[in-house]
Amino acid sequence: MSLLELRHLRTLLALAETGSVSLAAGRLFLTQSALSHQLKQLEQTYGLSLFERKTQPLQFTAAGQRLLALAQDLTTRVAVAERDLARLRQGDAGELRVAVECHTCFDWLMPAMDSFRQYWPAVELDIVSGFHADPVSLLLTNRADLAIVAEPEAQAGILHQPLFAYEIVGIAARDHRLAQKAHWLAEDFASETLIHYPVPDQMLDVVRQVLLPAGVNPARRSSELTIAIIQLVASRRGIAALPYWAVKPYLERGYVVARQIGMEGLHSELYAALRSDDAERGYMQDFLHTVREQSFASLPGLAPLAGLPH
Repeated sequence: MSLLELRHLRTLLALAETGSVSLAAGRLFLTQSALSHQLKQLEQTYGLSLFERKTQPLQFTAAGQRLLALAQDLTTRVAVAERDLARLRQGDAGELRVAVECHTCFDWLMPAMDSFRQYWPAVELDIVSGFHADPVSLLLTNRADLAIVAEPEAQAGILHQPLFAYEIVGIAARDHRLAQKAHWLAEDFASETLIHYPVPDQMLDVVRQVLLPAGVNPARRSSELTIAIIQLVASRRGIAALPYWAVKPYLERGYVVARQIGMEGLHSELYAALRSDDAERGYMQDFLHTVREQSFASLPGLAPLAGLPH
């Protein structure tokens, strides 16, 4: 009798996406030993090795590739069936207006919206125009239906759903003096010009978490666009602190270098805020699932937030 279950297939997908047992375990909210035990059970059941040992990233054997193909096919079909059931239960039409407070959100939000539209064509999907320092207020005044925020603040009638965590790295020109350091501390910013998005200080993690507590207040310069910040940094006009996934393409091209901020790294989180009355809408939950699924599959260096798997 086969022991193959849907959870096993999702494990294989996580392994394929992350290339690592430890990263896949974190993605699935399992301990590494629990995931390894699950894989060992599968291999014992079929009498075949599913992976090439001691490879980085993890390499599937022919047997592993066969099960991975099944996982990709079956989990897709399950997702389609669950969407169909949600439509039957709650209808397939509605409105979903998204407000954001982060400039880099569009890097992952637009692909997720494109994917979502394929499954919910009758849902009116839109982005609330403009940058919003307080997007939750748009939910309370019914001008938006979902807001992307960095810090969940308890408010009556508002529910927060975790999306993912990510690392913020320091960015410098390749020949900058700080490019020689493995870790940047608050004092390293003191004599530099910090280039950042034009947002309040409380929305800049490097300022709020690193510089202000240390009493460091460097010179500032702002720009609306990530590529403009990268170009200024590459031209030695200053340094920046940006999400790793947002700057990785420029790192690969050698435009700039990235360094860890602090000895433990600087990390931030993203949440979706929505009205409590809307939380159980089928298309709303599927949109959150799509955002997590697309982001983890395409953005490097993400980590799951406790409480809700992606």
